[in-house]
Amino acid sequence: MKELSLNVLDIAENSITARSTLINIDILESDETLTLSIRDNGCGMSKEMVESVTDPFCTTRKTRKVGLGIPFLKMEAEMTGGNFSIESKSEKEYPDDHGTVTSATFYKNHIDFIPLGDIISSICTLIHGAGRIDIVYTHKTPEIDVSLDTKELREVLGEEISLSEPEVLEWIRQYLSEQYNTHK
Repeated sequence: MKELSLNVLDIAENSITARSTLINIDILESDETLTLSIRDNGCGMSKEMVESVTDPFCTTRKTRKVGLGIPFLKMEAEMTGGNFSIESKSEKEYPDDHGTVTSATFYKNHIDFIPLGDIISSICTLIHGAGRIDIVYTHKTPEIDVSLDTKELREVLGEEISLSEPEVLEWIRQYLSEQYNTHK
C-alpha cells in the first residue's frame, strides 16, 4: 500500500468483521521508529489461523481467494528492518478474554519506509463504517499526543445522534486536525 494509514484501515476492518465491540488503534513514534498496534475484542482466531494468516492465500473471505492486508503489513515492516507480530485468543478457547493484537514496527529512516499518510481520513472512514463499535485512537510522538475515543463522543452526543452523520464526521476530522496542527 502507498501509505500506512490504509494498512490501519484494512486491519481495523478485519476487527469489524470479527464482531469487535472495541478497537484500539495506537501509533507510537520515536525519532527512529513508528510502531502501530491494532487491538480488538473480536472473536479472535485459532492458533492454526494465526500461523497461516501472513500467507496471502489465506483468507476467510468468500468473494476472493487472497487476503493481502496482513501479509503486506508484515512485508512493509520487515522491509525497513522492523518487525511484525500478531497474537490472538479465540472466543471458543477464551470466552471471557478473546481478541487479536496486530503490531508492526517500522524504521523511519529506511529507504523502504512508506509514510503514515492521511490517517485522519482513515480514522473517519473507519468510524463511518463501524456502527456502534467503539474506537479509541492515539498517536504519540515526541512532539504530539493526539487522541479520540468514540465512546466519549457518544456520551456527549447521546444515543440519538450517529457518529456517521456528515456533520459529526466533519467535526471529528476538524478535532483530529486541530490536535495535529497545534504542535506544528
